[in-house]
Amino acid sequence: MPAHSLLEAALGFAPVLLFLTALLYLDSFKLVSAAHVFGVMLFGVLAAAATYPISGLLMDAFHVDFHDYSRFMAPALEEGLKAAMIIWLFARNRIGFMIDAAILGAAVGAGFALAENIYYAYVFSQANLGTWIVRGLGTAVMHSGTTAVFAIATEALRERREGLGLVAAIPGFLFAISLHAIFNQFLDFPIASTAGVLVVLPLMLMMAIDKSEHEVHGWLIHDYESHEHLLADIQSGRFLHSEAGAFILSLAARFSKKTVADIFAYLKLHTELVICAEKLLLAREQGEPAHACRADAEQFARLHALERRIGRTALLAVWPHLKFSRQELYELHALEHEAQHARAAG
Repeated sequence: MPAHSLLEAALGFAPVLLFLTALLYLDSFKLVSAAHVFGVMLFGVLAAAATYPISGLLMDAFHVDFHDYSRFMAPALEEGLKAAMIIWLFARNRIGFMIDAAILGAAVGAGFALAENIYYAYVFSQANLGTWIVRGLGTAVMHSGTTAVFAIATEALRERREGLGLVAAIPGFLFAISLHAIFNQFLDFPIASTAGVLVVLPLMLMMAIDKSEHEVHGWLIHDYESHEHLLADIQSGRFLHSEAGAFILSLAARFSKKTVADIFAYLKLHTELVICAEKLLLAREQGEPAHACRADAEQFARLHALERRIGRTALLAVWPHLKFSRQELYELHALEHEAQHARAAG
């Protein structure tokens, strides 16, 4: 492949990289690590690689040419492959707020666009500079933006309606396919389609992110205060007289007193770690340096040891009464990941 082709392909990737960087900059809570972004970008690259053999099979099976396939079938396949990573992240509680949904969605799309550009640079090595500018400002940003929109829409629906599961992904997925399909209808008018992408998608995402930042701040303040009250109740013994405390005490009839004591210890430690994570996020929002430490990693080791001692059956019985939210579990995962890195570095 000529060196100038690689340079032009890199130019085609530059706008979406700047777009992703802007999203990371806007994240005042610094919820997503660079390693996490790189990991989902790699999945985007693999998703793009998977589209080519699948596309060939679909075109042969439905007897459609490349032009019609690009307009009517490719959007569903490509958005579906990109969405797979976002759905997996939701299932693993690795997305808790709209801002990290936007960043990780954009990262998957960026990886997809990178792989596409490398492929096009190889196949169309004689493409001129204008082609790569259009691919960079149009196609690459489109891939990044549609997946980010899908992730944001799914997170927004999950926040409103807990327990929807995969159903929460359907509206955002259909919307992402529609945006992609509209873009592909104007492949013969690349300037117009590129202009549309640059106006619609970034504006849509910036509005969603700005709204999310305010909501995250309000949620953190409220939740931080409620967790401090919960911890005070646990330490003073008032929690024993609450509905959840009474239920945990009743478990002594099914499990041992030692298990019940471990459950109370688990709840106290879990609450302390959530408060620690929320303090860290609130400090970062104010621009203050805040990092997890080795002591946090040791607390997580204690938490997991308690989980093993309590056992899956007892945890499943008590979990609904503890009312831990998805956002809390997400905060804990982020804190644990950072604490593990701090321990490794120390």
